[in-house]
Amino acid sequence: MTEILVLYYSRHGSVAQMAELIARGIEEIPGCTSRLRTVPGISTVCEAIEDSIPSAGPPFVSQDDLKECGALALGSPTRFGNMAAELKYFLDGTSAQWLSGTLVGKPAVVFTSTSSMHGGQESTLLTMMIPLLHHGMLLMGLPYTETDLSNTTSGGTPYGASHYAGADNRQPFSAEEKRLCRALGRRLAGTAKQLATGLSDRRE
Repeated sequence: MTEILVLYYSRHGSVAQMAELIARGIEEIPGCTSRLRTVPGISTVCEAIEDSIPSAGPPFVSQDDLKECGALALGSPTRFGNMAAELKYFLDGTSAQWLSGTLVGKPAVVFTSTSSMHGGQESTLLTMMIPLLHHGMLLMGLPYTETDLSNTTSGGTPYGASHYAGADNRQPFSAEEKRLCRALGRRLAGTAKQLATGLSDRRE
């Protein structure tokens, strides 16, 4: 079984919903399963401490999750055209995994949500790719053979799945956004499965 880590930070729930849709797409590929994980919030007050177990939703990510995954889907809301500080803070603490090559050769995708239509979706996705490139991961996006990319009037980019959440963060997901999230999950899982099969064949 190839296990795919879906790691995200979500403030108002939109990115969490995207993570669930991507996980559904992953599990549509036989032999693949998803592992949903999130990151704790951070504070400008250094004494503030997050509980070690979240009050709701998936567990916080551990370094073992990175080691054990066959692929990674990374998600964040947009913060001025970049990933949220919470996710960046976690990635900044993965030097040991970089030194040991934990993520080298594993496929990865990225996804995001914004409150405005032109709120930096593509720049956020591109900047999220940078630390993954440093980790030696194999980055993938969405090809235009996914016809929803050409038809969407909300979220959806060739760099990864995206969602337009609206100023109040209550904009429902469009049919195109949902399908593109699932398509991204399927593409990631299918690639991870092929790579795992190839490695297994070479070992034999």
